[in-house]
Amino acid sequence: MLLLVVTGLLVIWSTTFKATSVVGATNVVHQAIFAVVGLVVFFLAARSDYRAWAKLAGWLYGLMILLLLVVLVTSRAVLGAQRWINFGFFQFQPSEFAKLILIVVLAKFFADHHDQMHRPKYLAMSLAYLVAPVILVIKQPDLGTALVLFVIWLAMALVSRVRKLHLLILAGIGALFVPLGLKMLKPFQVARLNTFFNPTADPLKAGYNAVQSTITVGSGQIFGRGLAAGSQSQLNFLPSLAQQTDFIFAVLNEKLGFLGGTLLLVLFGVLIYRGVRIAYRAQDRFGMYLSTGIVAMILFHVFINAGMNMGIAPVTGIPLPFISLGGTALIVAMGAMGLLESVAVRRKKLQFEG
Repeated sequence: MLLLVVTGLLVIWSTTFKATSVVGATNVVHQAIFAVVGLVVFFLAARSDYRAWAKLAGWLYGLMILLLLVVLVTSRAVLGAQRWINFGFFQFQPSEFAKLILIVVLAKFFADHHDQMHRPKYLAMSLAYLVAPVILVIKQPDLGTALVLFVIWLAMALVSRVRKLHLLILAGIGALFVPLGLKMLKPFQVARLNTFFNPTADPLKAGYNAVQSTITVGSGQIFGRGLAAGSQSQLNFLPSLAQQTDFIFAVLNEKLGFLGGTLLLVLFGVLIYRGVRIAYRAQDRFGMYLSTGIVAMILFHVFINAGMNMGIAPVTGIPLPFISLGGTALIVAMGAMGLLESVAVRRKKLQFEG
């Protein structure tokens, strides 16, 4: 985790080098401050007993819904989206916070009803927890985060006693509503889907970022152009803000090349592997479901973000964990790692005492 955070700071700092000047490093400083806060959150979460969070699940769910409603009612739209609560010195994004809360809530439900999950009634009840946050997030609009919330639920359902036939039936019902869902998409979301299937159709407008990100990935070749070099980032062919957020994986590949990009994915692979082992060896069902949800969240983020940078996934606003610029996302991701550590530590403590 720490290696990934440091890599993120390094890549964000590298984007301050432009062809004719060195721009301010304000974003690097801010991200470093959030990293320190995230580290404190990590240690607090790791030292806490993760089982205590299950007792707060109801309160946390209510807080999540309240924050998502506050965003829709009070926040000002930025680039057509309402996703942040502005505190002046800090923009808080409740949808990032909602991911971790939903993991806790669903982990408690699946653990409490583990032996009944083969019954359709309890599968429907688990889905009911998902409906409200997904609708509120889609209203922002933030389809990417809505997909993350769904994937968290799906991962827990797959490792539970839910019958696969019931999931297939749900998938079939969902497929019937796809045409209606497509009609409800915002124009920019439709444009992103069209760009994914035909990225060269509008390379100067709707498909610009997608085309430039794939060029940026390839421009690094094997060993990269260097942290202070790279025409795609230095000349802003890839827009400045996008370089530090959604398309930071492309910038990393330009700066550090195929080897740097591969090493980054290996680090994520190790992190996810350790998370899977913690889930498998958890001492109770709540710990197992909690770990599963966290691993699913991180894995989906990495797959979609890296995929959209390489043109194998649609462009969405899903950040690369620990790497992309964003204070709330970084703190939530590090807090999630703290909960994973708590699950691992409590099992080791139980073994030692035994």
